Amino acid sequence: MPNTEVREVEHFITVDASAEAVYRLIADVRNWPRIFPPTIYVDHVERDGGDEVIQIWATANGEAKQWTSRRTLHPEELRIEFRQQVSAPPVAAMGGSWIVEPLSGTECRVRLLHDYRAVGDDPVSLRWIDEAVDRNSNAELDALKTNVELATASEELTFSFEDTVHVDGSVKDVYDFVNEADLWSERLPHVATVRLTEDVPGLQTLEMDTRAKDGSVHTTASYRVCLPYQKIAYKQTTLPALMNLHTGYWTFTDTGAGVEASSQHTVVIRAENIAKILGPEATVADAKAYVKNALSTNSCATLGYAKDYAESRT
Repeated sequence: MPNTEVREVEHFITVDASAEAVYRLIADVRNWPRIFPPTIYVDHVERDGGDEVIQIWATANGEAKQWTSRRTLHPEELRIEFRQQVSAPPVAAMGGSWIVEPLSGTECRVRLLHDYRAVGDDPVSLRWIDEAVDRNSNAELDALKTNVELATASEELTFSFEDTVHVDGSVKDVYDFVNEADLWSERLPHVATVRLTEDVPGLQTLEMDTRAKDGSVHTTASYRVCLPYQKIAYKQTTLPALMNLHTGYWTFTDTGAGVEASSQHTVVIRAENIAKILGPEATVADAKAYVKNALSTNSCATLGYAKDYAESRT
């Protein structure tokens, strides 16, 4: 029988925050799109005490991938074990651990361990995985350090909001309108051009040029995870100057008396650009209001046109 080559690697970083705070951030997967650059979206499949199954959508070497992992949480040891249940080729199997070690009351070391092998033990594939794990692990740890320390220093930069409309139509029609973003330049007046790819069903790469109220055109890029007739989650990868982060999701709820369609946004303001964009007297509150208005205007317009589309087909 051929030998199966299992690679074992470790990455670590020191974080200026308590070990307990860092562990809590890693343990709650809802935080991952905000703190880990490669992560697009994470959803729970199963939860049973300290054991859980999660579905992860993330990028690896610039390619969007999807996999399912089982995690076991050990809060008393500040340790989380993970193992992919369904891996994405060229990965045949992958697992590992997060270990958070307190160095003092305000500092800790985070260790990220991986073990993995390639499909067919192909050496080219193994090198691809080596590069992806190294790149993503360093990015995840750097982002973890940055975002934990940023959150500790200033929570005022992060905010979330949601817009909702009621639609007298079918949930499928409302969902289809948002899912079919390749048609937005024809359906939405604030969208100039769209470039959408969907090599894997339900996993989209979306680039579009959007017109602002002043007539200027801005290019944005996002990864989108499309869960039919329920939710479309996204993470913006090309950001305006006032944002450090922008994630969100569209949700579609059949109430029996129509559809509740919502657009949710989570944003982290880039504080160092506030004065440059809004003027020397502008505050964080001004920046939040400016960004919220811009995002909400586009979201409400899209929801309004989705409503018209769905109701016209009833």
